[in-house]
Amino acid sequence: MPDIRVHVRDHDYPIRIAPGALDDLGEFLLTVGRPTRLVVISDETVAALYEDRALRSLSRSGLEADGVHVVPGEASKSLDVAASLYTALLKRRIDRKSMVIALGGGVVGDLAGFVAATILRGIDYVQVPTTLLAQVDSSVGGKTAVDHPLGKNLIGAFHQPRGVLTDPTTLTTLPRPEFIAGLAEVVKTAMIRDAAFLAFIEGHTRELAALDTDTLTHAITRCCEIKADVVAADPRETAGVRAILNYGHTIGHALEAITAFSTYRHGEAVAVGMVAAARIAAARGLIDEALVRRQSALLEALGLPTSADELHDDRLIAALSRDKKVEGGRWRFIMPTGPGRVEVFGDVTEADVRLALAGR
Repeated sequence: MPDIRVHVRDHDYPIRIAPGALDDLGEFLLTVGRPTRLVVISDETVAALYEDRALRSLSRSGLEADGVHVVPGEASKSLDVAASLYTALLKRRIDRKSMVIALGGGVVGDLAGFVAATILRGIDYVQVPTTLLAQVDSSVGGKTAVDHPLGKNLIGAFHQPRGVLTDPTTLTTLPRPEFIAGLAEVVKTAMIRDAAFLAFIEGHTRELAALDTDTLTHAITRCCEIKADVVAADPRETAGVRAILNYGHTIGHALEAITAFSTYRHGEAVAVGMVAAARIAAARGLIDEALVRRQSALLEALGLPTSADELHDDRLIAALSRDKKVEGGRWRFIMPTGPGRVEVFGDVTEADVRLALAGR
């Protein structure tokens, strides 16, 4: 399967998606750069599963690398952990031509990308995502960040990778709840840009649940194609196009924040957020109730939540007010206008949100 190309101004990079691709990491790396030093950043769980394979592949291509590990989980996306990685990399005498390899899920990708973006004023990195959420979404597009106690991803930078290497077979070792959570981003991608892909997901829920390699490879590829197009049109989220990728994330991020990132997986929170956004859209007459029900039915068929007890918590409204997407005190929501179509609306009121949440 040919590489997907992401075109971002003067930066062009490949996304390679293939079963068994991890064993070709060294060869892939030589197509995107020749670093003076390599550091593989991973979490302890993923390192135990896949670091040796990655290092062997690099060695076969004449590339030597060190591994640096962090504790698994969202808590590692912090300035304190980033500082510990700065120290680890500097002790290895990295220079401006060194490269970081982010081997892991969304937390590792965001954290390692942020470290690469900021150390020595920026060095290259490659994403090697091992979770579904990272493979279909967070590894593509150059968003890097760490969390702050007041909200998710509030401290970060845009820093495009030199390339993305995705091996769908790594999903076989992903805990089942994490895999299911990642499916929320697959549904999100279809809802924002591709009605035919939405229908494909609805017709292949069993194959997706069974981790059928061909079905997964197709779904991951289509998600990356869509995201690559959106990112190319709006690399730094300044033209309004890229904002559609945040469908479901406004309430989703707030839900994560008020539960200290410990109750809901990211995809679970996004699923709840998509349902709320669709309800606001229906209340405004943008869509009919049939699409609200259709989306909810698909999320439920995939094992994802469509409501949460915290939706009636006043802390959720306070968290929404701190969201990055708030502009001039007005809430900006991405809402569906049809299957495979969304638009950005910047005039959503607190009353609109409370009404949608009350309809759970």
